[in-house]
Amino acid sequence: MPSDMIVIGAGIVGISTALALQSRGRAVLVLDRPDPALKASAMNAGAFAFSDIVPLATPGIMRKAPRWLLDPLGPLSVPPVYALKIAPWMMRFWRASWPDRYRASMKAQASLMRVSQAALTRQVTDASAQHLLQAEGQLQLYEGEREFRASLPGWELRREHGIRFELLETREAIAAYQPGLDPRFTHAAYTPDWTNTCDPARWLSHLRHVFESRGGRCEAEDVLRLVRHEDHIEIMTTNKAVTTRQVVVAAGAWSHRLAASLGDHIPLETERGYNTTLDKGAFDLKTHLTFPAHGFVVTKINGGVRVGGAVELGGLALGPNYRRADILLEKARRFLPDLKTEGGSQWMGFRPSLPDSLPVIGRSPGDGRVLYAFGHGHLGLTQSAGTAELIADLVGGNRPPIDLTAFSASRF
Repeated sequence: MPSDMIVIGAGIVGISTALALQSRGRAVLVLDRPDPALKASAMNAGAFAFSDIVPLATPGIMRKAPRWLLDPLGPLSVPPVYALKIAPWMMRFWRASWPDRYRASMKAQASLMRVSQAALTRQVTDASAQHLLQAEGQLQLYEGEREFRASLPGWELRREHGIRFELLETREAIAAYQPGLDPRFTHAAYTPDWTNTCDPARWLSHLRHVFESRGGRCEAEDVLRLVRHEDHIEIMTTNKAVTTRQVVVAAGAWSHRLAASLGDHIPLETERGYNTTLDKGAFDLKTHLTFPAHGFVVTKINGGVRVGGAVELGGLALGPNYRRADILLEKARRFLPDLKTEGGSQWMGFRPSLPDSLPVIGRSPGDGRVLYAFGHGHLGLTQSAGTAELIADLVGGNRPPIDLTAFSASRF
């Protein structure tokens, strides 16, 4: 059966969207650029972070901006050679940190999280993927009472949005969830409903296999631009032109280039993330660990340990700075004294980020036959199933369960 729907992007958002459209009777073709590099969808921390509703642009964050340039290895940095280019994005980021916009973004993020959590349950059942999940909760760890107290307003906002958590104010209470932490961590918050996949690469591969086993097709094509015609959309690749009646752009950090070909100028930037994956036996990890003051996590992957995170706003062209991965691993070794750090493999990948930490989900202002599903930052895995169902609702002419105004491409 010929395709009447094309999805551009075979990452977790693209494949989830293709599956959702397929389940509603659409014949779907997925196009993705041929690239041997492991992508963010396969090499992330594996977390379904439904409690992570706080935007990156928090009130007062711009007071820290000068330090980003002075500390290129800090948890949130801008390489000096990229500072001028990213200045317009940073201005939007600053405006997104204003208290009213911050709260509006958090409200929208919480609504998408609720949809995504329910959608993940349906996706897991439909794809028979229960064996790829591990529900072991998450600890956010704080060094001292001052840091802990500063976090409490954020936890109160989570409570308002129905997120369950337990505040821990003794080392003994923390050790009950995760032994072996350095004693500097005196306080923590535990989120029991946090779930991870045991391996994001296996998760993506499994969903793609399900899609293809049901008749879906994936082709390796580097899409250059979209061209509007009266009765179809033409997709220009390096090798050929492909026509379709409708198309979903879910190409991650490259999506804004395709949107621009339709006249939609979306301020997408790239959170360059780094990690190191250690083999089995590196540490007896009981739960997902988050170190918010240092911008990284320690998570279980295939029985081993992945140490990664940080945000480097550096675009798509700059070469990787693996010293960032080294710094994270050095910190993890101090925070987890028994962690064995020998023989790890390093990785850097691109996470598509918008100034208000919300993705673009909805129709192109330039052409309603084109739908956008990108810009999830470090929450692509978390929000993939929910985004997929929302796109499928729009394609099918159904009213989405949440208001998508906050996710519109026209908001910029």
